[in-house]
Parts: sequence; C-alpha cells; structure tokens
Amino acid sequence: MVAGEASADQHGANLVRTILRQDPGVFFLGIGGDEMARAGVRILFSSSEMAVVGLTEVFSRIPVIYKAARRLKHILKENRPDLLILLDYPDFNIHLARTAKRCGVPVLYYISPQVWAWRKGRVRKIRNRVDRMAVILPFEETFYRNEGISVDYVGHPLLDSAPAPFARGRDGSNGGMPNQGPVLGLLPGSRNEEVSFLLPAMVSSAELLKNKHPKLRCVLPLTSTVDAKLVREITGRSKINIALSGRNIYEVLKACDVVIAASGTVTLEVAMMGIPMVVAYRVSWPSYHIGRMIIRVPHISLVNLVAGKRVVPELIQGDATPEKMAREAETLLSDRGARYRMIKDLGMIRERLGSKGASRRTAEIALEMMR
Repeated sequence: MVAGEASADQHGANLVRTILRQDPGVFFLGIGGDEMARAGVRILFSSSEMAVVGLTEVFSRIPVIYKAARRLKHILKENRPDLLILLDYPDFNIHLARTAKRCGVPVLYYISPQVWAWRKGRVRKIRNRVDRMAVILPFEETFYRNEGISVDYVGHPLLDSAPAPFARGRDGSNGGMPNQGPVLGLLPGSRNEEVSFLLPAMVSSAELLKNKHPKLRCVLPLTSTVDAKLVREITGRSKINIALSGRNIYEVLKACDVVIAASGTVTLEVAMMGIPMVVAYRVSWPSYHIGRMIIRVPHISLVNLVAGKRVVPELIQGDATPEKMAREAETLLSDRGARYRMIKDLGMIRERLGSKGASRRTAEIALEMMR
C-alpha cells in the first residue's frame, strides 16, 4: 500500500481494518503514516517524508522519494505481493504501477488522482498499468468509464467517520452560550509547507476579525503530519489567543461558527458538518504559475467541484490575503442570509457523496483481486 499524505493515511487505515475483519491473515506493508501503522501496516517510509505541496517543492524530497521507489520496486520484483493498493499520490504511484504491471502484480487504485483536473494525459498510463479504480467522487466514475478503464464508485470514505450535521441555534450559531462570542476555526493544511504558506495570513485575518468581534475565539486542530512546533511558532506571534487542540477534528469543528480552511479533503469534512467556510490556498509563485497553465477545472475546492457551482468562496494565491479572508468570514458571521444559503448548499454535498460503506466496498474489491 502507498499513501503519500495525511488524508490518504486515514482512508488507508480504515481500508486495512476492514480487510482484516474479513481476512485476518492478510499482511500489509508500504508507505503510510501513524494511522496505517496503528491499523497493522508495516511502514517502510513515512508519508510525512513523502508529502509535497505544489510542483516545485518536490525537489527537496527527491532523495527520500527515490529511495522509497527503489525499495518498493525491489519488493514488487522479488516478493511478488498479491496486490498493490495505491492511494492518490499520482506521480509516484503511477510510476510504481508500471513496475507492478511488469511483475504481474495486480493494481488497485483507491482514491483517484485528479487527472480530470490537470495533466489528463496520465489517463493513458492508468489504463495501461492499473487493473481497477475505486473512486470516491461521483463524477469520477463516468470519467474513467468513458476512458475504457475498469472503475467502481465506492462512495466517499469520510461518510463512514463524519458525524451528521448538528443542530444550530435560530441565529445559525453553533448553539453555544450567546455571550461567549463566535468561534473561528483555522485549518491551514496537513503539510508543513501548506502551514508555512497559509497560516500567517490566517492568523492576521483572525486579528482583523477580532477588531469587529471582541469576543471572538479561535481554535486550530493539530494534525500528526504537521510539526506542532511550527504551528506554535506562527500562532505565538499573534496578538490574539489561538487555542491549539489535539482533539478529534470533528469535536473541534462542532464548536466553530465559521472556518477558514486550506483547499483539500478537510473542506469536505467541514461541509458535511454544515459549517460555513472560506477556502484559501497558497503555493510558491513558480508552482502557481505552472498550475495556472495546466489546471482545467472551474473551481479548486472539492466542495465547489462536487456541488458543480460556487458554494464557498475561494481565495487563491494573491487573493489569499488577511483582508480578504477576514471580509469573507465576516460576511458569514454577520449576514444571516448569506450564512443560511451556504449552510443549505452544504447540505447537498453529503447527499451527492453517496452512502456509507466506502471502505467495505473497496475491501471487497481488494479481496476479490487477491483471490
């Protein structure tokens, strides 16, 4: 198994546990994080060493990526595992799938790379190297089927773990004590590079909001893939108190009235809980300009892509300023109509993602392929 980032590590761990419930004799090894390790995977390389942001930042990780590729290729050639399961992380995984194909090892790709958004030419490689796709977004099934690739839509794995949207007060708040003030959640990403690019601007936006809402409280959930020292260093320079929490992200989100989040899987988690949000993203300028030339989708946030329209505001690169983040968040705190409209639109995201059971459906496919 290969999971090169935090969200894939979580989904990979759930898949491993589901497979082991059906067949306790299966042995797993590969690339992943703490979640997959706890689920029973022998981790050869940590996903935190492999994760990169943008197209230019990969250069600093080349030595460990090359070492990991060489080790896994050796295992595919010498040990001939019964199945190779790939989770997102496209450039590394599609390359590894070529070796698996040559060695006669079947390949299951769970959680599709976003080839429908950029570098569509990779579809040909997937067709030639991957035996089956298990996709988690509804429009991906049609995309791959039209390309002649064996594909199953299994539903989104977040549906198995995300709680139902919670009841809100008549003012659209989180139901807390009215004199405590609104709560702002900051979700700067699951990689150190994302945090370095985004968190300083998020902190400054929180300071601007504090001027209008003196009782504003801020909370930031820590993730295992981000250096807590880096987060504390950035938030420690703030004029306001930002509570850092190691609790389950859903417990933290329950307290939030509005969220400023890095574009990524976490935006779907926020959406499924019905919490209004502002999506922001920054990478290095070279990566941004390269990305603009090759990305071919109308939105970058998964929320808007699943909805098929602009539901949440997207502040990208030069637009991801403290002033614009604060302005969008202020609208969601103060404009009751805008707030209710977004909450209503977020409600359809959960419906469009299908039903629970993604890990179970994917486990059945994996076991079928191994048999």
